[in-house]
Amino acid sequence: MRDTQRKGDIARAIAISTFTSYGYDVSSPLTESASYDLVVDDGKKLYRVQAKYSNSVSGDVGLRRIHSNSKGYVIKRYAKNSYDWLYIYKPSGKEYLIKKCLEGRNAVRPQEKDLLSANIKKVIR
Repeated sequence: MRDTQRKGDIARAIAISTFTSYGYDVSSPLTESASYDLVVDDGKKLYRVQAKYSNSVSGDVGLRRIHSNSKGYVIKRYAKNSYDWLYIYKPSGKEYLIKKCLEGRNAVRPQEKDLLSANIKKVIR
């Protein structure tokens, strides 16, 4: 398995754990073709979540979708409304949540204001 896939798996697994611990219900798409990794249900609305892992020195997180076909690798940027929330995990243990789709961008650098704990309310039922 490629290292980047493993990192994506880690971000997705930690996101599931975190959202579940906050009391949200979490679902996963059955296909790899979805432009989001998770669906988070707060009891009132469903949110499509894209999960990313970042260990870059600069702190930037790549916002590209990469897959392969018979001609090689295909790299695409996210289109408008591809997801609702962007979850970012850093190996330091910091988690970020940006509550909008960042379509057409190559990368984002999460800020302290994006820390997950400041952007989510517990909904423990």
